[in-house]
This record gives sequence, C-alpha cells and structure tokens, in this order.
Amino acid sequence: MDYTIRYGLEFNPFLKNSKEIFVSTDESKEVLFRLDYLAKTKGFGLLTGSPGRGKTTAIRKWVQTLNNSQYKVVYTCFSTFSPNDFYRNLATELGAQAHYRKPDNFRVIQEELTRLSVEKRKTPVIIIDEANYISSAILNDFKLLFNFEMDSRDRAVVLLSGLPSLNATLRLSVHEPFRQRIIMNYELPAFTKEEGRSYVLDKLQRAGATRAIFEDAALEAILNASDGTPRIINNLCNSCLLIGDSRKSDMITAEIVMQAINNNEI
Repeated sequence: MDYTIRYGLEFNPFLKNSKEIFVSTDESKEVLFRLDYLAKTKGFGLLTGSPGRGKTTAIRKWVQTLNNSQYKVVYTCFSTFSPNDFYRNLATELGAQAHYRKPDNFRVIQEELTRLSVEKRKTPVIIIDEANYISSAILNDFKLLFNFEMDSRDRAVVLLSGLPSLNATLRLSVHEPFRQRIIMNYELPAFTKEEGRSYVLDKLQRAGATRAIFEDAALEAILNASDGTPRIINNLCNSCLLIGDSRKSDMITAEIVMQAINNNEI
C-alpha cells in the first residue's frame, strides 16, 4: 500500500517537488500586499527571513500574479556568482549581450532596462535571491546601475531576498545612501501556533484528506519542534507519514512525531 493511500491523500502536500499548495495566512497576505506595492511603485525592495520561513514560496506566488504583458521577471541567485559573473548573468537574463568588462555590462543593462520600460512598456522585475552574500562593492554599484535621469525615476523593480543578516549589513553607515532608497522592507516572522496548525490542516485538506490524520498531541509536538518554521513543519510531517506507514498506523501519534524529530535531528 502506498503511504498516501493509507492516509487518503491524493499526493503528499509536504514534499517540495509535489504539487505546491500555497496556504494563505495573515503574514502571507501582508507580504504579498507589500510586494504588490513594490511592483506598482518600482524601486528597491527587501524581503528577509530565517531559513525555511517561506521567502521563495511567497516570491513565487507573487510572480504568478504579475501580468506577463506588463512585467518581465528576471531571477538570479547571488551566492553562485562572482561580482563580474553576476553582471554578465544579469545582462544575459535581460536579453542583452554580456561583455567582459563591468562598464560595458553596466551600459547594456541600463540600455535593456530602458528599452523594456520605454519601448516595450514593461516593468523589469529583478529578483536577487540569497542577497545576504552580496558584497559592499555590489551594493555601492546598485545605486549607479539603476540610476536613471539623475535619480528622477525608477524604471525597474529590484527585490533583494535573503537572511536577516542582510538588514544588519545595510544598517552600516557606508550603505546609508542605498538603504534610503529602499521603499519596501519586510521580514517574514515565524508562524504562530494557530497559523502552524492551520497550515498543516489546510495542506492535508487540499491534498484530499477527509479525516483526521494527526492526533492533537502529535500536531502540537510538530509545532513545538518546528518553532514556527514552514520548512521544518513540512519535513517533520513528511517523515511522520513515512514512519506511520511503516508502522501500519492509520493515525500519526506523538510517539511517531518524536521518532521523526530524532530522525531529523531537530
């Protein structure tokens, strides 16, 4: 028997590569509202949060709401690039010809941003993930790279997403000019107990569950161990389903959760 069948599920809603279920909470509504504001206003935005808090999920959900005829979305992960590679990659992703020298890449990036904004009437949306790895030199470059018509207008949305340490970096006095240009700054908090419980139950229901699968004590143990972090909740729930199936248990008990916690070394 497949473990999803045992629990009456059409699929496992806690697996990353499974069908993604976006659970709406007060915090997710808030972050989507702020991202929408950024899209309409243009300029620099900052989204931070501890690992597993759902930054990428929120951004992906937001991007899905953007009209392709009005926005061109470019995604890049800063941790995998050197500064020069970052500019080359950004130029390429925007549809321009990348060059070896930074000044040349600056020029073609600005030309492409202008072309998209003025000729195509599209707003470029540049999402930089893992931006906590960004160097001071790059932060200083950004003010020049995205400066149009003597600072009188913004033609692009630039969203930096990363760990809370990124905020600490931007609070340094050397970055004050750049920090003042940030029009949206939001840090994703952990789930409350109520939000965490709704998160699990909503995912199960939307995966086809028609009965209780987790005992109350089991769900409480998961929420306590996860400290309100969605990724940890998903990992524990997934482990619990596998362990429960191996034990031929039709209900996830607190004992099963404790084994899952030990297996995940949480």
